[in-house]
Amino acid sequence: MRSLLFNIAYWALSITYSLAAAFAALAPGRAATGWIIRRYVRRMVQAMALFAGIRIQARGKERLPQGAFIIASKHQSWGDGFATYDQFDDVAFVTGDHLEKFPLLGTVLKKLGAIVVNNCGGHAARAALKERAADANREGRKILIYPEGHLAKVGEKFRYRSGVWHMYRDFDMPVVPLATNLGLFWPLEEYRKNPGTATLEFLEPIPTGLPKAEFLERLEAAVEGKTAELIAEATGQPVTPAVLVSTPDEAAKAAAAAEAVNAAA
Repeated sequence: MRSLLFNIAYWALSITYSLAAAFAALAPGRAATGWIIRRYVRRMVQAMALFAGIRIQARGKERLPQGAFIIASKHQSWGDGFATYDQFDDVAFVTGDHLEKFPLLGTVLKKLGAIVVNNCGGHAARAALKERAADANREGRKILIYPEGHLAKVGEKFRYRSGVWHMYRDFDMPVVPLATNLGLFWPLEEYRKNPGTATLEFLEPIPTGLPKAEFLERLEAAVEGKTAELIAEATGQPVTPAVLVSTPDEAAKAAAAAEAVNAAA
């Protein structure tokens, strides 16, 4: 029943606020659209608590640096964006171009200054990321990115992509790793919700100036290590490192390569 009530609230809020944001996008500037989206996010977090029984606690905000910075977060749940966005007044978030397929949403994302990139990655996605992130950096906005590029099941991880490092290097901005166990309570994009208290934990910022390999290793160790601890804390189970798995794109390429080899044999 909790899941049903929340999903009704989810779609009612999403449709109502999407229409309001689309109309607000006709106004000059970003203020009107941003105000509506912030209210949408706040109401969604409230609905998570009221209907699904999922409460969010944020730890480590005292570690956040002053000014603009990049938030590099674990991504286990469709609710991650709501939970994280709700912690700040203004965030430019990196999102896949799949969201532009929804009516009116592309216009709203553009108005918000969201950084929309191709989910498949590659040079074109990296160029788009650099261009749009530069706009956010010039405005002094915080940037939220999911370095894995995909939703990962609890206990799994994908290869960390280099896009976050390119922003870190190009804009000389510190990166704040963000760990979470929200996937225990709202797994991936699933209908089912599990009541409980989910934790977001902002970790020590990674200072600027690190080379690529060291930066990515340090980021992954911080995010995955603390995420495993938060999962163990919520479940009462031992801390278990996440297992590296292939992304859907990587799995498809591997399958195609294997098929080609078999066909040639």
